[in-house]
Amino acid sequence: MNTPAPTTPLAQAENFRDAMALLPAALTIVTTTDDAGRRWGFTASSVVSVSLDPPLLLVGISHTSSCHAAFVSAREFVVNVLDDRHRALARTFARQGVDRFAGQEFTRWPGTALPVLPDAHAAYRCLRHEVVPAGDHDLLLGALAEVEAGCPGTPLLWFRRTFHTPR
Repeated sequence: MNTPAPTTPLAQAENFRDAMALLPAALTIVTTTDDAGRRWGFTASSVVSVSLDPPLLLVGISHTSSCHAAFVSAREFVVNVLDDRHRALARTFARQGVDRFAGQEFTRWPGTALPVLPDAHAAYRCLRHEVVPAGDHDLLLGALAEVEAGCPGTPLLWFRRTFHTPR
């Protein structure tokens, strides 16, 4: 069933951003490699499960991200779920114009060149299922290929534009 188009103006971008800051989200670092073997990654809070059959998850990536071209063309990617001890890493992977992997302890997903955070809360290796345009973002739909249960700890959340952990 299609929803009719709204008859009132849509929310302004800043109002929408303020409202979404009230929605707690798990923080992740999404990683991949390009055909030349270069590693790419970014911090993401827009990661959700989509389907159980087949198992699919969704990651949103901005058209303005320095990683955009690499991710929309990548055959696979990894979603690394962050722990409270990854605050500095989350900041690094959210910055532009830096080598995000410099000095970091990423390893390779077994049998692949994909960067994975060895002490992530959990890590999901996904095969690109589809890329769906959505406004100023693209939605990467990934078919779950493998899961690594990571280290136990306290999940890192994004809420009101800062880091939080559950009590």
